Amino acid sequence: MIKNYNDFVETLLSAGFSMAGGSTDGIYAIVDWGWNEAIPYETPIRWHTGDKDTDPWEWRIRVLDERKDIAYAKVFFKKSGFITKEWYPYFLAARRGGDSFEDAYKSGTISYAAKRIYDVVAQNGTMPTHLMRQAAGFSAKEDKSAFDKALTELQMQMFLTMCGRAYKTLVQEESGCWASTVFCTTESYFGDAVFEQAEKIEKDEACEKITEQILCLNPSAQGKKIKKFIFG
Repeated sequence: MIKNYNDFVETLLSAGFSMAGGSTDGIYAIVDWGWNEAIPYETPIRWHTGDKDTDPWEWRIRVLDERKDIAYAKVFFKKSGFITKEWYPYFLAARRGGDSFEDAYKSGTISYAAKRIYDVVAQNGTMPTHLMRQAAGFSAKEDKSAFDKALTELQMQMFLTMCGRAYKTLVQEESGCWASTVFCTTESYFGDAVFEQAEKIEKDEACEKITEQILCLNPSAQGKKIKKFIFG
């Protein structure tokens, strides 16, 4: 039973990965009910209350602010999820197979729109989305869909990841306005050791390892869902 942030972190470190939005999507979620669904057991957890200890929406920022062993981004089914540092090399091996960003772009698996975003983030180290959109040339309203699609593409292929949040002004922060998500490259988030470990893992080995863990967490998970979850 998950009753607070510490329960969540302890369970996540044991599980290795989890969907984040309250739906299992046929795989696994530590908190497996959404903000508008009936709560399956007695717990103080409530979505969108702003309580950092009992609001799952706040946990995604807490792990980024307080820990160095958990990543959070749109990594599963183009939806948000968590991956621990222990399991990150396996997903890297499955998704990237040792390719650098330049390798992926040259092979055609990365779009030009995604390259524009990646380049400005790589050049600046970290960047909030409201500045990233402008710097990458997506300032017009009609480009929002293209920007969002390209940003999701970079997260799914594990080239960019979320690393915090930022407000445009101090007034916005104090007034409780929505913050802008900050992104960085996955290399700068976890460092070289995780990527060196990933290079030693074959894609088939990674797939097998992740599949075994999924079936431990959810024995009824189906093959097609598992494959999509692993490879994006």
